[in-house]
Amino acid sequence: MRFGLASSVACLVIGTIAGATITQAAQPHMVSALEMLRSARAELVRATPNKGGHREHAIEAVDRAIEQTRLGINFAGG
Repeated sequence: MRFGLASSVACLVIGTIAGATITQAAQPHMVSALEMLRSARAELVRATPNKGGHREHAIEAVDRAIEQTRLGINFAGG
């Protein structure tokens, strides 16, 4: 019984990962853009916050772009 449950869980995890990989493979430009946006956000966060509030606005804009890109990837895969 324990082996059956473990096998079922393992199959579910592998299937989920495979599905996500296939979705991402079908959206290479969107996935690349998402990675670049995440990298840009990290750079903005590391930047000195002496930009008159513009850095914070840029982080918020990148957050919205990340969300929209993620939603686009999910929509195309679903």
